[in-house]
Amino acid sequence: MSDMTSMAKPAFLKRLDPAVTTAFVCIFVLLLVGSIYSRNFLSPEYLLQQLKVASFLGVIASGMMLVILLGQIDLSLPWVVTVGAMTSSAIAGYGDAGAILAIPFGIFCGMVIGLVNGVGVAYLRIPSMIITLATNAVAQGLMVVYTGGFSPKDSASPAMRYLATGFTIPGIPNAVICWAVVGAGTVFLLTRTTFGRAVYGIGNRERAAYLSGIDTRRVVMIVFAISGALAAFGGVLLAGYASKAAQSMGDAYLLPAIAAVVLGGTSILGGRGSYLGTVAGVMLITLLQSILSVMQMPEFGRQIIYGIVIVGMLLLYGRERAHR
Repeated sequence: MSDMTSMAKPAFLKRLDPAVTTAFVCIFVLLLVGSIYSRNFLSPEYLLQQLKVASFLGVIASGMMLVILLGQIDLSLPWVVTVGAMTSSAIAGYGDAGAILAIPFGIFCGMVIGLVNGVGVAYLRIPSMIITLATNAVAQGLMVVYTGGFSPKDSASPAMRYLATGFTIPGIPNAVICWAVVGAGTVFLLTRTTFGRAVYGIGNRERAAYLSGIDTRRVVMIVFAISGALAAFGGVLLAGYASKAAQSMGDAYLLPAIAAVVLGGTSILGGRGSYLGTVAGVMLITLLQSILSVMQMPEFGRQIIYGIVIVGMLLLYGRERAHR
């Protein structure tokens, strides 16, 4: 009977990831719950604003997803985001040349930190949790030394502000376009290139991927560099959105980025996941944050919720992997 039921299902339903479907159902539920607390929750203007806010998390979570697909973790994200924001804002103060170089320089600084992480994990065989936590502390120390422990006085360049708050296409914020471009690049990388297949292969079983001829160390190093670059780009966008950088501005994005990825069905143990799921996870986390703000939930309460989600998904995927 079950075989006949499965045969009766349309092909597109068979391809749907249950985790992705669940995430979209939860988004629908959150929209209904939000409309109860506020009449404006379902207005086009409010939803567009939420999509704009989600874009910053979406860019950052894209890099985190690649790292998690490897079965690794990047805990340097908070201060890589801050480094991207601070260095781009600092360079923007050096006249016209600085304004032109601000965005690429901020991204470059994040990529360098990501390369350090990648070399540590891939070539020195340091656990990703340890090396990324260490680079996060080093980045924090460097930024504190640079600012003297105070909020930086540097301002974002006009290009940074336009990228984060402007409208190239009427009705569509530039931040959303940036996320769409990053997302399209990530999807292409994962589904249309040998590099993407290598990422999945390493996440499933690194030793088997190595024996099949994949240069696993190079792939791991590049993935961490991409993660650092995207985290820094998220920082650039956040600085443009706020018109300036701020100390610890990336701290609020670590747990939401991980939660968005695992909520979207990416296995935190690596080897499985789709970018559509990450998009759903980002939207789900953004709407959840919005509802918690309306409910005046304190920050520690939000962090507890994210932690519970991550632990729950880890237990779920751990059991699935054990039964394979």
